[in-house]
Amino acid sequence: MDQKNLLTASHLSISAAIAETKKYFTHLECGYWEAERLVSWVLQTNHSYLHTWPNQLLTSTQQKLLLQAIQRRLSHEPLAYILEEQGFWAFTLKVNRATLIPRPETELLVSLALEKVSNRLLKIADLGTGSGAIALAIASECPQTQIIATDISVSALKIAQINKENLKLSNITFRQGDWFNPLQGEIFEVIVSNPPYIDKEDPHLIQDGLWYEPYQALVADNKGLEIIYHIADKAREYLASEGWLLIEHGYNQGIELVKLFIELGYRQVVDFLDLAGQPRVIVGQWHP
Repeated sequence: MDQKNLLTASHLSISAAIAETKKYFTHLECGYWEAERLVSWVLQTNHSYLHTWPNQLLTSTQQKLLLQAIQRRLSHEPLAYILEEQGFWAFTLKVNRATLIPRPETELLVSLALEKVSNRLLKIADLGTGSGAIALAIASECPQTQIIATDISVSALKIAQINKENLKLSNITFRQGDWFNPLQGEIFEVIVSNPPYIDKEDPHLIQDGLWYEPYQALVADNKGLEIIYHIADKAREYLASEGWLLIEHGYNQGIELVKLFIELGYRQVVDFLDLAGQPRVIVGQWHP
């Protein structure tokens, strides 16, 4: 069935819609899964419904919406932006093109931060929060903590606030501003960040639909290291004695960042590997 027929067929069932959508996505590693997700999204129902009622017919409006979604995906727009949601940690977050799409690698940063929190009454800063993913994950696991999350993007903070309200979390405050600017004079036991760390010359920027994501949240000068340098340097003014700094970084930046952290006076510096075995999160403890 071509795109015109998919749009105009008068008796397209759920199972047929999945099968026809899958044909467009044969080049994708998770093509069948994405086909089911799109059909489920069009019907505003869950995955199990698709297999419980496979013969239910789509309306013409639903078929048009499905075709539009297919065309967006074939233009390499990330599925998360089409669905306006992304799974992260133990929940589903609202996202749009004002925010980065939360990725599994960032869950390592959350896990390491939770080890440092360890059910204590702490004050935590999340710099460049975007959709709020990191702050929300920590807040959900440690309701006794107080988390302040910053972002320069007003649009991103609107999404983060929606996610906070959907998850019914009360121990997060969002503040608009550039990195540490909204935190003047405050001290934190833990500072976390997933800052922009991609080199502007990196060829990945024209692959995998990355150009749909906010450029300023992805790219930094000095081979992607400028913002990380700034955070590591400035964090020393905002960390309590023996406080922890945790930063996600690019796969090829670990060696240089370990050296930087040590030169800046951090101790117990460790660069942790993600599930793919790539250096991903650097951790250091500040001793004034």
